[in-house]
Amino acid sequence: MIAQAERVAEYLKKYTFEETGNLILFPADNSTIIETIDVKGSEIKKYVNEYWTARQRRSSSIHEISYRACFKAQLPRFFIELLTEPGDTVYDPFSGRGTTVIEAGLLGRQVLANDINPLSKIITSPRLAIPKSDDVYAKLNEIPIDKSLKADIDLSMFYHPQTEAELVSIKKYLEDRKLSGEEDDVDRWIRMVATNRLTGHSTGFFSVYTLPPNQAVSQDRQIKINIKRNQEPEYRDTKKIINRKTATLLNKIQNNEIGNLRNAAKTAVFIEKDARETYEIEDNQVSLTVTSPPFLDIVQYSKDNWLRCWFNSIDTEAIEKRITMSKKVEDWSAVMGEVFKQLYRITKPGGWVAFEVGEVRNGKINLEEYVIPLGWEAGFNCLGVIINLQEFTKTSNIWGIRNNNFGTNTNRIALFQKNG
Repeated sequence: MIAQAERVAEYLKKYTFEETGNLILFPADNSTIIETIDVKGSEIKKYVNEYWTARQRRSSSIHEISYRACFKAQLPRFFIELLTEPGDTVYDPFSGRGTTVIEAGLLGRQVLANDINPLSKIITSPRLAIPKSDDVYAKLNEIPIDKSLKADIDLSMFYHPQTEAELVSIKKYLEDRKLSGEEDDVDRWIRMVATNRLTGHSTGFFSVYTLPPNQAVSQDRQIKINIKRNQEPEYRDTKKIINRKTATLLNKIQNNEIGNLRNAAKTAVFIEKDARETYEIEDNQVSLTVTSPPFLDIVQYSKDNWLRCWFNSIDTEAIEKRITMSKKVEDWSAVMGEVFKQLYRITKPGGWVAFEVGEVRNGKINLEEYVIPLGWEAGFNCLGVIINLQEFTKTSNIWGIRNNNFGTNTNRIALFQKNG
């Protein structure tokens, strides 16, 4: 296993990437930058390069589902291709919109996902068991619309009365199908797409103009937006929008990728628990974990998703209580330490964990300095910190650069391996 880690380290030092039809080589003065940091008396290497980029390979259209705090598909793809083989199991304990899971499925890997928020499964699992677009169209035509229906909460600031009636009719139909045990892959797909189209800032959403779809504002805030913009909710054809979004999601996906996703769906496991308590996963089962944990108290997940929770009959307050939103880095580290113990248990000998960390509190806290000791304590070796820094130059003060300054965009991943 030491030899494998050395091969990966050499790859990171000499990395180049290939764009379709063109081999792109980094010039000599833009090669991987390697520096070291001291973590509790041990030297840890940092590898800085443009390891993945939107130029490298456009992510599949199936990823185009909005969600707060999600990374680009190129990130998990880099590690999945580097560290696993087809058929290996890839896991994400903080699955969110399912980027790692979907990318692993596209690449022919088996998948495991966990997220304490049940919305994660709702918006991820249907994109593994992809139905035919004709079946989605036919099912939508079957759903009866009762024009007299209204929501059990005031949504008049978001929706035209006819749009609201359609939305509530679809919600009721899907709920009845689920309660009766008749829910199928097409139903789950429609639920996923409708959940993603509830609010947004274009005619591709059910609502009047509002904030981007990864953040639902409150009713009071939407009223203020409507007054400021001098707008009223106009009618939106919900079934037409669902069909259109279905076509967009399937637009650039290849037949072999659909086959890979459907194969992954057959054995996929979705867990809705605290990541410290995922005992359903067997020991030594996972080849690779790629994840991005919640960073302290930066994102209020359930508040952003209150409308999605309403549509799916999920208790928002109950979800809020279950999600760990630590305000102190020491409390956050205590939680993540327990997560790492679970990761060590389920990781195969020689398996890997790619754990995204970030600069939080305006760069005052570098989480890798806390995460690396947590990995050590669980039993992992740390290969180093991989920093994907786009559009950088060697003359830049690499460690002083902040996200989105000077045209840069960074990811920081602590890479761990379990001994053989």
